[in-house]
Amino acid sequence: MPARASKLTAAACLAGLLIVAAPPAPRAEPASPNDTARFLAGLPPAPDSPLAALTAAPGWRRHARYFDAAFARQERSTIAKIRAFSATWLTNKHSTMLYMFSGPDFLYAASFFPSASTYVLSGLEPVGRVPPLTGLSRAGLDRVLWNLRGSLSSILNVSFFITHIMAHQLRAGPVYGTLPILYVFLARTGNTIHDISFVRLDQDGTLNAVPESAAGAEARRGGARGVKITFSSGDRAVQTLYYFSTDLSDYGVRRSGFLTFCGTLGAADSFIKSDSYLLHGGGFAEVRRFLLDRSATILQDDSGIPVAYFDPTAWRLQPFGRYLGPIPIFRGVYQPRLARLFRRGHAIPLDFGLGYRWRSNESNLLLARKIIPESNEAKLTPH
Repeated sequence: MPARASKLTAAACLAGLLIVAAPPAPRAEPASPNDTARFLAGLPPAPDSPLAALTAAPGWRRHARYFDAAFARQERSTIAKIRAFSATWLTNKHSTMLYMFSGPDFLYAASFFPSASTYVLSGLEPVGRVPPLTGLSRAGLDRVLWNLRGSLSSILNVSFFITHIMAHQLRAGPVYGTLPILYVFLARTGNTIHDISFVRLDQDGTLNAVPESAAGAEARRGGARGVKITFSSGDRAVQTLYYFSTDLSDYGVRRSGFLTFCGTLGAADSFIKSDSYLLHGGGFAEVRRFLLDRSATILQDDSGIPVAYFDPTAWRLQPFGRYLGPIPIFRGVYQPRLARLFRRGHAIPLDFGLGYRWRSNESNLLLARKIIPESNEAKLTPH
């Protein structure tokens, strides 16, 4: 792991150890999901929100300044460049965007694929919940905001969540799980949340509503648990975000209903980043096969589907950046065929970094577009 990421890990561990559950204060007043998201993101809620008075507290003001600086830095260094990449190279977008092994990483999903009608994110991390924040003591609320900053520190610095740190932090405190992080990313990407509901899948892929009291469950045997959020930005049409806490291994995914549900959403643009190279092994063949069968486009770093699985008669491949091989912790998954593709495939430089090799001069992406027989689809060329 890079030295910078190791420092972030230590800092995030310290943040996680400081979390304790705060006893709720009486007479908690619920705020709207949108106001709650803005408050957690360090943005002012509506003036008539029960949360408005809490923004005068020194702890929230520190929190707002931290996120203002962190997101501005991320916008300059990475996100604005990703949006430019998307506008140039991801011109034939589809209405569904799938991001397996994502955890709560809506930031990169929305940056690469801003116009998707439906986003489906998934991972082992629990959905969690956000109780009324006005029910927390001042100290308890400060701890929640501290933990939230710690949970987001790695992705805002090195572009990915550090899994074992996130696994601890997303289970700590009265505000926990992926939901508060999804709230922050939705608010900080300029979206307004209209509605939130908790859901689960039957094994046949049927989507069912569940009460909030049963919503905190995480990935388990049987149907996947999730959250559905509808939102919009400016004058755009309303979009939908699903996050499912589910086991994506072959054993878990066969009984979760998750892939069956995803299959009802039509052809998709799929994104894979920093997934611990799980799709390189034999235990995730079902997800790998589904993505190859159902995706119109796959954008991934080298931790995604090995290039050997892409049939050259069915896919057009365009490399970006540099392939230097995996970092030492994953040294066993070097791809000679991918290295040859980058040498011979006219790799286009990347001006941003992401993935385990998060420095901009070391990162790589592979854009795979499915070839549609007898179509007039244009060759992959920038506009």
